[in-house]
This record gives sequence, structure tokens and C-alpha cells, in this order.
Amino acid sequence: MDHFSYQGGRLCAEDVPIDEIAESVGTPFYCYASATLERHYRVFVESLGDLDATVCFAVKANGNIAVLRTLGNLGAGADVVSGGEFKRARAAGIPASRIVFSGVGKTDVEIADALKAGVWQINVESEPELETISRIADSLGVTAPVAIRINPDVDARTHEKITTGKSENKFGIEWTRAHEVYTRAAGLPAVGIVGVAVHIGSQLLDLSPFKDAYIRMRDLVAMLRADGHQITRLDLGGGLGIAYDGKAAPAPDSYGALIRSVVGDLDCQVVLEPGRVIAGNAGILVTRVIYVKEGATRTFAVVDAAMNDLLRPALYSARHSFLTVAEPGRDDHLREMDVVGPICETADTFARDVALPNLRPGDMIAVRTAGAYCAVMASTYNGRPLVPEILVKGDRFAVVRERISVDDLLARESVPDWVVQP
Repeated sequence: MDHFSYQGGRLCAEDVPIDEIAESVGTPFYCYASATLERHYRVFVESLGDLDATVCFAVKANGNIAVLRTLGNLGAGADVVSGGEFKRARAAGIPASRIVFSGVGKTDVEIADALKAGVWQINVESEPELETISRIADSLGVTAPVAIRINPDVDARTHEKITTGKSENKFGIEWTRAHEVYTRAAGLPAVGIVGVAVHIGSQLLDLSPFKDAYIRMRDLVAMLRADGHQITRLDLGGGLGIAYDGKAAPAPDSYGALIRSVVGDLDCQVVLEPGRVIAGNAGILVTRVIYVKEGATRTFAVVDAAMNDLLRPALYSARHSFLTVAEPGRDDHLREMDVVGPICETADTFARDVALPNLRPGDMIAVRTAGAYCAVMASTYNGRPLVPEILVKGDRFAVVRERISVDDLLARESVPDWVVQP
């Protein structure tokens, strides 16, 4: 469910007409609905029932500070994978005591800053990282709360670029070496083992890989406890998928029931790191048609958004659905069009063969399910500015990230004095 609907023939975010936002900020822009963010978070939490669980939103899905604060005010923690994301979560008001720091390449500075701030948990991805954390924590006179991320060698059956739990992936430590690595961790100074972590991938549309991984983690917890380790937390990661193009997606209720049935009796605090399932449907990308080009065999709607603004179709061959900002009439003829951007790459194609009304230059369309892994992955390729982000609540909207203009980008560059002015 989302909160984007037609009211009086105009697409609205909650009760704000999209064309009014466009008139104020121009196009393209991202728009997020607070009501969707809040509803999806609550539905996810409720799916866990009476399980002792902490929900840490995956900041990599959407790092806008206003979005993070909206979720943090509901009680969400944060799952971060960089020092920058850590600072974003803190700037949004999420305390370090509700932040999990994941990621395979944490630097000394990032680890030190997190420990000084009182980070709740660091998910360790490798033995060299474990040694580094011990050294830094010891030098600071603190104990680092760590969970070791285990790679369970489970096929998530998702896109190859977003699977993380197979043996050939770069993430985590092979589950067959868990006994050895936990024994090593227990002997290090300034390291406090608090749990086990796992994350097998993103956009999973089948619950069975989750079940396989969680059963393996349940058995591992029992083994580690038999070895004498105090395992009090089980971090199950995120990855629950959503429907982008009509494909069925598991309901949070089913996911929560699976978790309770597999690990509910372990007497562990369960940590979940949802991102897409909370924010995906809460956002749209609004773009305006520049040209309608009639090709030899195809019709192209050339829009003012591009792959630098929304990378998912180019990177993952991902499909999004589309809405026109002006509601189509009953008698409007639909035609199949390719929606493409202005960047000089064939990959700058949002979708092929989309059934849309007869578009004209100036018409606006909305790319749906654009609240996760969209604005956060944007770039300035082709010298294009970063587009604004808008947050809506009821009948109000606010710009929560201004458009970053080309002049803003140029102001950060300089020419050394040995390069002569032509």
C-alpha cells in the first residue's frame, strides 16, 4: 500500500497535488509520503508479535535525514554501513545506542568514531577487522560490542548483484569457521561478543531462503553457547522484497511468523534491518516529458530524469511501474512507449513497452516504488545536478534536500595555477 492516488483528476501524495510540488521545485524530484513510511514501519513491527526485537532501518535504502527522523521518532534504530551513514543517523536524532554498524570495509577512523559515540553493535565481517576493532577499542579503553556476521552459503534466489549470503560473496565469515573465529574473538582484549549476524541478500520474494539461513543460525547459536559464548542477540539482517512490477511479494506477517517459529525460543534479542520493505513504496520520482520521438520501430518518451537520478533499471534491469500526474480519461488511448532519459548511454532507459496515454511534451509522469535505493544511488554523471527530495505529511510538503545545482558542483572544483587560462 502507498499514499499516492488521484484526487479530482490529479495525482496526489497524501493530500498534496504533485503538480503543485512541481510548480514550486521544478522537475525531476523525489517525493516521499510520511503516511506510507509510518504505516509500513508499524506493520513490520507488529508482524513480530511479542518477540523481543529491535528494528534498525537500513540507511543504505534511504539516507534522507527527514526520512530517518520520521522512522526514528517511531522507535526505529539504524543499520549503517559507513561513517557517513552513521553521522546521518545521528543527525536524524537516532542515538548510537540504537545503531548497528555493518559493512566489509570499515576504516580505523570509522570504527573509532563509532566506539567513542557508544555504538550499540558492530557486525564484524572478517578476521582482520576483528583484530582492528580489538586494537582500537583497547586504545580507547572501551569494550567493543560485536556480532560476527556469518555467511551461511544460502542462495537467496535474487539478482546476482544483491545476493550476499553465498560462499563466493565478499560478506561475512564462512559458517564452517564460526567455532574457530568466535574462539579467537573471545581471546582478544576489549572485544565483547554479543551475538551472531546474518544477511543473505536484498529483494527476496521467497521466504524459503530466509528459513534455510535462520535454521542454520539457530543451530549455530546452540553450538556457540555449548562452547561457552554468551550469545544474547541474533541479527537476522533485512532483505524482504516488495512488488515492483506486479510480482507477488511475501507479506510482513508471513515473514514475522517465520522468524518466530524458527528462532523465537532461543531467548535472544532479535535484530532486524529492513530497508526496502519500509521505504520502497513510500516514494516516487516525478519527471517531465521533453520530447516524444517516433522511431522506426518504437516510440520514445524522452524525460528530464535520467539514470544518474534513478540507477536501478540500468544497474539491475529493474522494472518500475508508472503513473501519469494527470489522471487518464476513460477514453484515453494507451500506447506502448519506451521511457528514456537524456544521458548519452543506451542504458539510460527506465522501461520498454510501457502502456501510457498519448503523452505530449510537458506532461509529467511518476515512477513508482522509488523510495528505496533510488535517490541514495544518484550521481552527477553528464554534469547533471542532484534532484530535490520532498517529504509530504497530510496537506503539507517540505523540501528536505534542495536541488544541488551545477553551479554548486562547480564551486567545489578548482584549477591549479600551472594550468594556463586559454
